[in-house]
Amino acid sequence: MLRALSIRDYVIVERLDLELSGGFTALTGETGAGKSILIDALLLALGGRGDAGAVRSGAQRAEVSADFEVGPPVDDWLGQAGLDDEEGACLVRRVIDAGGRSRGFVNGRPATAAQLRELGEMLVDVHGQHDHQLLLRPDRQRALLDSHGNAAPLAREVALKFGSWRRLVEQRTAREQSQASSARERELLAHEIHELETLAFEPRRWEEDQAEQRRLAHAQELIAGVSECVELLDESPQSAGASLSHAVGRLAQAASLDPALDEARRAVETAAVHASEAAHELRRYLQGLEDDPSRLGEVDSRIRAVFEAARKYRIEPAGLPEALEERRRRLAELGGDESPEQLRELEARAEASYREGANELTRARRAAAQKLAREVTASMQRLAMPGGRFEVALEPLAHPAASGLESVELRVAAHEGQPLGPLARVASGGELSRLSLAVQVLMSSEASVPTLIFDEVDAGIGGAVAEVVGKLLQSLGREHQVLSVTHLAQVAVHAREQLRVAKKSGPGGAHASVESLDAEERVAEVARMLGGLEITEATRRHASEMLQNARAAGTPVRKEKGRALSGRR
Repeated sequence: MLRALSIRDYVIVERLDLELSGGFTALTGETGAGKSILIDALLLALGGRGDAGAVRSGAQRAEVSADFEVGPPVDDWLGQAGLDDEEGACLVRRVIDAGGRSRGFVNGRPATAAQLRELGEMLVDVHGQHDHQLLLRPDRQRALLDSHGNAAPLAREVALKFGSWRRLVEQRTAREQSQASSARERELLAHEIHELETLAFEPRRWEEDQAEQRRLAHAQELIAGVSECVELLDESPQSAGASLSHAVGRLAQAASLDPALDEARRAVETAAVHASEAAHELRRYLQGLEDDPSRLGEVDSRIRAVFEAARKYRIEPAGLPEALEERRRRLAELGGDESPEQLRELEARAEASYREGANELTRARRAAAQKLAREVTASMQRLAMPGGRFEVALEPLAHPAASGLESVELRVAAHEGQPLGPLARVASGGELSRLSLAVQVLMSSEASVPTLIFDEVDAGIGGAVAEVVGKLLQSLGREHQVLSVTHLAQVAVHAREQLRVAKKSGPGGAHASVESLDAEERVAEVARMLGGLEITEATRRHASEMLQNARAAGTPVRKEKGRALSGRR
């Protein structure tokens, strides 16, 4: 779960440190106080899109850190990515400078934005206030059903099989349509591919061949030159080595009379050693160097073959591997080496594999559709839609598709007696919000992600429905850490902990603060949410009664005073 969130110079926040606990926590405060900015900052730390606009005006950079307590699945991922540190802990940090450049870190080690996003998907699940609009999209409805039925991996596999099948269909069709005209081109391509593969050109070996060819071609010259150097250094009576050894002896005698010559003696000794080592290296070189006309002929033949191929294809030798790949790609476009009969056989196998996976996906969707319809219908009765019904319709497609053999459509009857119809045409804005919330809570209750965030998903509802929403979030809090940004008192009273976000003006600009409320302060905050600017004693009594009822219903409320955490702008 998320244990702490630290924000520096992000949008309107100069400095903010927030400690969080498990269960259901409500974030409340006036509109514009910055409640959703806390969520945006967390998403930024977890690989969300960031640019220069995220940096507070006048600051050099923005920084967000999130400290998580994690379990084995995340620990395993961190270990495989080389980002593990203390077992059971994960510190994620994201920094964006005023120029828009960003850097990410996990447990102090650099991490890519893609790694942060992958990690974030295992740590946090966010539901936004506009998610109900996404529910109208057919692809979102299909993805929702597959997720609910644990069929998403199978759906991806079916899509891959469909792509493989369609590529074979296209190859076979292209082969049949251009069989006569492309036969000559295929034959030529096959010959050129064979020629280039036989050449087996490799850039590194090409460099080695050229170096060896130069060495073998000048072997006699190299042997003569190096042998002469060995003689000059170490083998003749007048060699450098003999002369230096003689000089060392004379200088040793002289240095015994005048120590000032010791440095010169050591320098000559070093030169004598270097001359001896050089002569040794040259002798070893001569042992490995031989005049081998046969080997030279082999290397010359290989180099000549490379140059001839390069001239034939009008490219530099270094471009031969790319030329080979281009011909392979073109031959594949023409159907490869397979005959139309072989392509039809491969196509039939691919289609059978696709249909086998698609039929399995259909069965999984039918089971998931019944379960989802039953559970959402039950939730609708509690969300001010008595007698309402929810259905997932699966209609066979005229032609197979990457998504399977059927379309998926969510249908609803919002009230008793109303006929079922497509979600986009039947549900009103408020009904759509409630349905979306029911689906989100249902999906989240099955999620393995430890932290669930609901960002004003209760917009457009109120009264008894809001109380039901609060109880739903409270029930989620028994298995997950739940953070909910809300303006509704009926939701907030069911939270285990309530954080108040405020923004005030001061000499240094706006001042943002987040405070964990104790029992008395919660009464005042809930009263404000109920009564607005003027809070009467009756409003306070009502707020106190709501909190007492929530406690009686099983929501533990913190009674101790929380630590105020603040930031300045």
